[in-house]
Amino acid sequence: MNARASPAPSGFGAGRGDDDGAFSFLSKGWREVRDSATADLRLMRARADSFRTIADRELEQLLASASATVPSPPPPVAAGAPIAELEFVRSRIQPKISELRRQYASAARDRDLGRRVLERWGPARARVDLSGISAIRNAIVSEADGAERWRRAAWRGEVEADGDEGKEWEVVRMIRTSLKELERRSQTSEILGGLRGPSEFVEKFKSSLKSFNVETQGSKEVPPLDLTEIIANLVRQSEPFLDQLGVRKDLCDRIVETLYRKQNHSVSEDTSLLVNDNSSNELDLRIASVLESTGYHADNGFWTEPAKYEVSDNKRHVAIVTTASLPWMTGTAVNPLFRAAYLARGTKQDVTLVVPWLCKSDQELVYPNSMTFDSPEEQESYIRSWLEERLGFESNFKISFYPGKFSKERRSIIPAGDTSQFIPSREADIAVLEEPEHLNWYHHGNRWTDKFNHVVGVVHTNYLEYIKREKNGALQAFLVEHINNWVTRAYCDKVLRLSAATQDLPKSIVCNVHGVNPKFLKIGENITDRGSGQPSFSKGAYFLGKMVWAKGYRELIDLMSKHKNDLEGFKLDVYGSGEDSQEVQSTSRKLDLSLNFYKGRDHADNSLHGYKVFINPSISDVLCTATAEALAMGKFVICAEHPSNEFFMSFPNCLTYKTSEEFVARVKEAMSREPQPLTPEQRHNLSWEAATERFMQYADLDKVLNDNVAQHGQGGSRNRRRRNVQPNLSDIMDGGLAFAHRCLTGSEVLRLATGAIPGTRDYDKQHCVDMGLLPPQVQHPVYGW
Repeated sequence: MNARASPAPSGFGAGRGDDDGAFSFLSKGWREVRDSATADLRLMRARADSFRTIADRELEQLLASASATVPSPPPPVAAGAPIAELEFVRSRIQPKISELRRQYASAARDRDLGRRVLERWGPARARVDLSGISAIRNAIVSEADGAERWRRAAWRGEVEADGDEGKEWEVVRMIRTSLKELERRSQTSEILGGLRGPSEFVEKFKSSLKSFNVETQGSKEVPPLDLTEIIANLVRQSEPFLDQLGVRKDLCDRIVETLYRKQNHSVSEDTSLLVNDNSSNELDLRIASVLESTGYHADNGFWTEPAKYEVSDNKRHVAIVTTASLPWMTGTAVNPLFRAAYLARGTKQDVTLVVPWLCKSDQELVYPNSMTFDSPEEQESYIRSWLEERLGFESNFKISFYPGKFSKERRSIIPAGDTSQFIPSREADIAVLEEPEHLNWYHHGNRWTDKFNHVVGVVHTNYLEYIKREKNGALQAFLVEHINNWVTRAYCDKVLRLSAATQDLPKSIVCNVHGVNPKFLKIGENITDRGSGQPSFSKGAYFLGKMVWAKGYRELIDLMSKHKNDLEGFKLDVYGSGEDSQEVQSTSRKLDLSLNFYKGRDHADNSLHGYKVFINPSISDVLCTATAEALAMGKFVICAEHPSNEFFMSFPNCLTYKTSEEFVARVKEAMSREPQPLTPEQRHNLSWEAATERFMQYADLDKVLNDNVAQHGQGGSRNRRRRNVQPNLSDIMDGGLAFAHRCLTGSEVLRLATGAIPGTRDYDKQHCVDMGLLPPQVQHPVYGW
């Protein structure tokens, strides 16, 4: 027989193709019906098994409680009747329960038989009347729903005792009647001076029945949220903004109630025993039930929001959120770490340090020596080990992580997603935002001042100075200046600027709230203790800093080249690494400057202790940490007379200059004499203890921590206090700015147009894997905003 079929006439071929398509369609339809019916049968079996398991467990607990609560030896008059009732439970009720269990087992076998019959049917019988199968399926579902309705009615006592249903109702009626009689007799026994055991047994058994009823209700399918419920939730979440627009809370509550009452869901009816008849509570439970039915669960979920921050042991909670983390040795990584350690020493507050977590691809770009971490726990261990080597006490604060991505263009870490969501609401009391403008440029999430009682921003960086050095710098600086004003006003209650070199922001005050590592103060003390017989320093001058032009290298090259003849014989050692290393060194060689370049190292390295003079010509810093460390080690510091150095000018070893000629004079002065030892008061002013005291004072934390009214163990006290007063124009403007910023940052097109990293509105899949997070679409369902 030839394997190749001869071409068929077009009409025959078309007819055969139609038959095959029809058969395929019927087969597919039958498979769908069979799978659906099988799933329904499986669900019914699961419900029956669950009911049987719960019944067995409750019966065992009942009998165990009965055995445990029988007193010995009981008085004949007081305890005889209760013991008889307990015997009645064993002899009469237990056989009834056993009979019901046999009936459930028989029903389960019948369902297995039906499932096997369905499995034997195949596509060959796909020509069966599908409408009949659909009718059977609908009857099965209707029967299951009817059984569920009967069960609820039985517990309410609304089912008549007739037929097979009467057998099950007979058990319930028998238990109710016997319990009432047992409770009546036990109360009589107590009055006669008897025992409390039977009464406790009755109460325990009644509570078991209630929990049994509530547990079995959880197996119902929960309908999804409809449009009116979504709108009601939207109105309720918008109450702070509507309040600032003059819409009163009672009006919002009426709108929510009107919208929600249009839908009468069974969830509200079932939970009426647990909560008051309140639309807001019912809507919370309704949304919680929908979330739970999808498998979503979080410690800080929708249904736990009312249990906001709770004060334990009369302590408040401070969350310090920063934009960098060790091992990146930058000011926004080191200084917030020390701030957390020293704030945690206080007895009135618990502290959490919130730092960015980078995926491995970004870690390789940021962290030195190709250092990477496989998990946040591993990086936390490194951070704590580094800190313990430098502190003289044991730190007691928590470290948490939020997703971040590294921007090569900005050389900084940008948060991915809503950073505030990684601070649980129960701990959302006081927030310290290190670099608030940086954290909120692309922030699309909760308004910090709505979630926290008090929000303090600490400005570290003079962004305008860096931006002006870029292409089209003047225009970019103009835009960034107004954006910084926008976000700090919208998201902060108070802003601390480390020096006047930073942008003048709303609600800001100038104060240095940074200290130096205790290790540097110890080095200075050791140098002072050497005595007058030994030279304190054996080396000349040096400069240390990240080797990028903006960190003072441009100013240093200009000063050294302009006064090369005036500084003949003077040599300067430079320590640093960075993107501009090759360019800086080649420029120095071309100009034949007396600069010796070395790789960057820790300022506390032993090789740097012997230098007498630290030169820092940078004017882009806000408050140079290296300058403070050099002063703490007892060295001379030569720096420009600039607002960024104003704090250091009060120290006698700080030599400032206004012109390049004065720079030459200061260098010669420092090289010709020895620096003065620091007094105890000067050492204290440089320490983190003093910096923490200044921070507590100027950030108003002393007042906030002592404000018992602000301790919102009840949750949401800040918003309640604001509603009690008439909103002023400033609050309305701040709320409007925050709302507008949230709307604009929600557009991916606008984010990309303003320089955001693609995909940073939410964290990505790799962050979910590294940090064990749920996907963003689960964390932020469609009815939340």
